[in-house]
Amino acid sequence: MNKIINIGIPSKGRLKKDVLEIFKNKKLKLISLRGTRDLFASIKKLPKVKIIYLHAREIIERLADGSLDIGFSGYDLLKESQINIQKKISVLKKYNFGQATLVVAIPDEWIDVQTIADLEEIAFEFKDKKNKMLRVATKYPNLTGEFLFSKGVTQFKLVNSSGATETYPFTGSSEIITDITSSGETLKANNLRVLKDGEILKSQACMMVSKLSTKKKGIRKLLNLLSK
Repeated sequence: MNKIINIGIPSKGRLKKDVLEIFKNKKLKLISLRGTRDLFASIKKLPKVKIIYLHAREIIERLADGSLDIGFSGYDLLKESQINIQKKISVLKKYNFGQATLVVAIPDEWIDVQTIADLEEIAFEFKDKKNKMLRVATKYPNLTGEFLFSKGVTQFKLVNSSGATETYPFTGSSEIITDITSSGETLKANNLRVLKDGEILKSQACMMVSKLSTKKKGIRKLLNLLSK
């Protein structure tokens, strides 16, 4: 069983489409026996390789525990994961697709707030005058917390978002958000704007390898083929 090389590919969305294009360009035909909903695939030319379609976040976790040898996912998801997970994964190639930026966004009506320093002031006002913490809705609590603390913003509370984060400030669930955006159009359409110095992280799709798998038979050859 250990001789099989497991490759994780995002199970949906634009990322899946773009990653499949890499295989297509290498003339590697992916075969799913149970049709388009099949979560497993094989490659005709490479019988010792198994493809598993997973959520992009899960790919990071599976690379860390060694149940995936190679995985395609977003750089943002790697950097959001725990340090002990990041240490077990190597980024082999960054692609020019899946590009997006994690940003701090605030409601348009906050006209006096343009920078992180202004945000820090508002956070203290919330604490002193309203006796409550500034709430930040996000799917990236680790990166968000780290960024705000590094900029001197300490009076805030993170709210985990599981859906459309852009709605949180307008439903009373948070005051501001951090979110991943590629064009900024969704934020604009939802009356939000990015702080002038509110860029947390630039991300893109990456090919990653589990450090537990680097000595596996045939993996070097396969990585060379995929990264050409």
